[in-house]
Amino acid sequence: MQLFTFLTILLLASACNGEVKKDLPKEKDDSKPIKNIGNGIVQRFLQDKSGNLWFGTTDNGLYKYDGKSFNQFTTNDGLDCNKVHCILEDKEGKIWIGTEVGLCLYNGQTFDQIKIPLPKNLPPNNNAYYQNHWVFSMIQAKSGKIWFVTIDGVYIYDGKSFTHFPINEAANGFLTSNDKVERILEDKEGNVWFGGRTNEGVFRYDGKSITHLKLPELIQGQNGPRPKSVSWGWPQLQDENGNLWFSSWGGAYRYDGKTFTSFSSKDGLPREVTRIIEDKKGNIWFGSSDGLRRYDGKTFTYFKDGLINPWIWDILEDKTGNIWVGTRENGLYFFDGKKFIDYTEYEH
Repeated sequence: MQLFTFLTILLLASACNGEVKKDLPKEKDDSKPIKNIGNGIVQRFLQDKSGNLWFGTTDNGLYKYDGKSFNQFTTNDGLDCNKVHCILEDKEGKIWIGTEVGLCLYNGQTFDQIKIPLPKNLPPNNNAYYQNHWVFSMIQAKSGKIWFVTIDGVYIYDGKSFTHFPINEAANGFLTSNDKVERILEDKEGNVWFGGRTNEGVFRYDGKSITHLKLPELIQGQNGPRPKSVSWGWPQLQDENGNLWFSSWGGAYRYDGKTFTSFSSKDGLPREVTRIIEDKKGNIWFGSSDGLRRYDGKTFTYFKDGLINPWIWDILEDKTGNIWVGTRENGLYFFDGKKFIDYTEYEH
């Protein structure tokens, strides 16, 4: 385990525990600037029950901030891969880490590499880019069962064993063998929602059957001689009013239980929307390829000042109401309400 002390430790401690300081604290003279935490994406956040902030990167493993210092976890510490794509804290306080090659479980001291048993009749994966057992996303349902969305399919863990949730039509599933689920969400009624870029629409599982819901087409942008339309959605959140939100490469959708309302460039959203969250005040935040937007139910407010690379992959509101974003290639940022402060700018 490597211990990293950043220029912004004191500021970060304040941000997690109280009022945010405006001035960056001074570091020792032997500090040296770096561009970022490696060349990759800070793409997944988690704040655990104890208040620790976790963030996963695509090249440099997993980081944990405990209020005093950053700890970095890599393959040297037991991770099966340094490309982290999702993080989940279960009801027992254990941390699940989905990586590009599989699944790990952190018990507070060590990492266990968890092997998901694959069905014997699983179709071969012919996509060279996804030859590993990639774990895209995961949730723990109200039942306590944990759902894992992987390149090899969807699996349910009951605390003892994994059950394959079939996605191949030949196996009584709801998608073809060429389709992949990438994101998953459970709503307040216990329905489980699925979405992925190779699918049209989204899918809702009520515990008994699957319902396929089609989405209005959105224009992705110029792709060759004609703009390309998209009609898929990643399930992202259910807001305090019960609306479900989905992101896509053409904008975003809001579903009120009956109809889908689309949001695109004509409404103030760009194309590639990667992440949507709701803050404690009921504002909806959108991370996209060109920065951050806040939606108050009527208008979008755009923020970009301070971002080196505006492509945002994840957003987190911590327990004290602070907003953090993870970006492509340039790391971790804190948003002070007007501009972004780079928290990966210096290393001791």
